[in-house]
Amino acid sequence: MASKNHKLHIFFFPVPAQGHMIPMVDMAKLFAARGVRATIVTTPLNLPFVSRTIGIPKTPQNPNIFIDIVPIKFPSVEAGLPEGCETIDAIPSPSLMPNFFRAIQMLQKPFEQLLLQYNPHCLIADMFFPWTSYSAAKFKIPRIVFHGTGSFALCATECVRLYKPHKKVSSDSEPFVIPNLPGEIKMTKMVLPEHIKRDDENDWAKMEREYKELELKSFGVIVNSFYELEEVYADHYNKVLGRKIWHVGPVSLCNRDMKEKANRGKEASIDEQECLKWLHSKTPNSVLYVCFGSMVKFPKSQLSEIAMGLEASGQNFIWVVRKNQKDKEEEDKEEWLPEGFEKRMEGKGLIIRGWAPQVLILDHKAIGGFVTHCGWNSTLEGVSAGVPMVTWPVSAEQFYNEKFVTEVLGIGVAVGVKKWAGVAEGDGVKKEAIEKAVRKIMDEEEGKEMRMKAKNFAKKAKEAVKEGDGVGAVGGVFRDHEGLCVGAFSGKVLPMGDVTLMEALGMRKGIEVARDGGITHIIVESDSKIVVDMLHSPCTHESRLSAVCKSIIELCKQFSDCDIRWVPRVCNSSAHCMARLALNFNDDKVWPDSAPIWLTETCTADLN
Repeated sequence: MASKNHKLHIFFFPVPAQGHMIPMVDMAKLFAARGVRATIVTTPLNLPFVSRTIGIPKTPQNPNIFIDIVPIKFPSVEAGLPEGCETIDAIPSPSLMPNFFRAIQMLQKPFEQLLLQYNPHCLIADMFFPWTSYSAAKFKIPRIVFHGTGSFALCATECVRLYKPHKKVSSDSEPFVIPNLPGEIKMTKMVLPEHIKRDDENDWAKMEREYKELELKSFGVIVNSFYELEEVYADHYNKVLGRKIWHVGPVSLCNRDMKEKANRGKEASIDEQECLKWLHSKTPNSVLYVCFGSMVKFPKSQLSEIAMGLEASGQNFIWVVRKNQKDKEEEDKEEWLPEGFEKRMEGKGLIIRGWAPQVLILDHKAIGGFVTHCGWNSTLEGVSAGVPMVTWPVSAEQFYNEKFVTEVLGIGVAVGVKKWAGVAEGDGVKKEAIEKAVRKIMDEEEGKEMRMKAKNFAKKAKEAVKEGDGVGAVGGVFRDHEGLCVGAFSGKVLPMGDVTLMEALGMRKGIEVARDGGITHIIVESDSKIVVDMLHSPCTHESRLSAVCKSIIELCKQFSDCDIRWVPRVCNSSAHCMARLALNFNDDKVWPDSAPIWLTETCTADLN
């Protein structure tokens, strides 16, 4: 079964949870669209879900896309779970969560059998599979850790774990500033998970420490986000906390047509055409979308408060409802709805009981706001759709995401949740708070300003994943031993929409310019860690990137001394300036002896 060709082969191994499987399947689609052979490993009961979400037809535009799905038996019964319990959201009781992670640990041996059988070149594994670090080392392949959140939450979580600022406050409600985190981000003990607040190193704390320790031994971290959204925190995670990190999102944007958006995730509980017909009947920015992810299941008392708050707000809405296990027995009674609610809301409100095609809905022009639990997938999908948000965090890292949306990005209003809670309950929020927050983002001037900001972030999100028209721009500068600019170049390359490949082509062009100019000693700086790492440790698989890197290595042999170094993007603005300038020229440009004053000033800023 091992691959007999030289195409780069990557294993994708998501933890069985909707919020982790969906983005990793999208990620596999993105890699496959760029010529990588992608294999997704998942449990038998999740095979139909993954297959449905992939949904890539082979066309003249993508004839070589290949995604394989390989099953791995999930030891539910052996770990003390009910038969067929193969996803986190299928666990009938929070008390069985340790059993689920026991089953996760038991997957190591069968997974290593798959590595032996398929012989991939690289492994992208979920953070909840820390043991894959040992498996990857055993088979001498790089392991890249997939985190189901963004750079901001990763930085905040790590700073709280390392510095324990919550231990220095006198009460659960006293605010503390997260140390060593850019920006003055304040939290309270009340919004932290219980295992962090406890003084003893409990099982959850030990597990979290193991995740972090083995992450450091991995090749790096990959996240569903984009650099322009979290620039400060992406650099902080890399430079200050010492982790390699790559941003490959927003991955949801790989789903371009209606069918892909509708099929993403579970089978929807509403017909897509019925949903679209309802949305088409509404004016732009007039509909509020309310959804709390795949895990949060509120009790009927909270659902009743939401219903009353939505009605009082006067807004059109789509509301996705999932009730907790105890109340499911009363599904038909609908006792959680105020009397006459659905009749009064007819034509104004659409209730979806179960799973909704979220990306399809959010991308519709009628959507003007989003009430969200601040799970990272939902948060980023809201950003990508350009809608302001009402933030309603419940658990996990969601309170950090709330801070990111409301304080860093400035595109959200907090509904007022004060306490971290279990996913089955949530902290109670009253109808008055819901109405107030909804009106703020939908009707008030502050909401209009947030919507403008959100639309700008949506534009940046689309630019982050936009494939080029076949022509890309590169640029670079030449400095003397004191770092002063003595020359520059700009030019065009054919990157095929691949940013990393474009960086490598730009490096090669700059080295060629230096060689042709008679330079014998050269230091090459790049802000692409992937390219720099490949030049220091050449890979054996065949790809356009590896071919360009090999040509750079051969080119460097023509110099008496050639030193290749990585620099942060923030210290490389002059090169990016030259790349943008190249778009204005038909031919390559070289300034061999002097440079324009504006470029010299940019280079000087890079040194400061």
